Amino acid sequence: MVTNTQITWRGMSGQMYFYSAYPVNADWNDVPGNYIFAKYVKGSGWVALYVGETGSLRDRLTPFLGHEKAVCAHLNGITNILAHSSSSLEAVRRREEGDLISYYNPVCNE
Repeated sequence: MVTNTQITWRGMSGQMYFYSAYPVNADWNDVPGNYIFAKYVKGSGWVALYVGETGSLRDRLTPFLGHEKAVCAHLNGITNILAHSSSSLEAVRRREEGDLISYYNPVCNE
């Protein structure tokens, strides 16, 4: 597991997004944000398993096992949840979510 690391993700649009790595069982703040279920592969780097957005990181990610994509993420080797607080506007969060999904095609977003 990798923590306290900032990771830059590039969207299909070329826009750069900055995420921090957290353990799967992190304590989340009640803030709007975008998140990525990811695994870290030594020698290769980060692999996005699922990209999402929410009006409340705390409500969406606590408990992690309550998330509908938790099983898919576990089966695909999740090591961390990457997240950052984002706009309170759902349209802005969804635009980022779609931009990253289009570029990375995460296995659990299918």
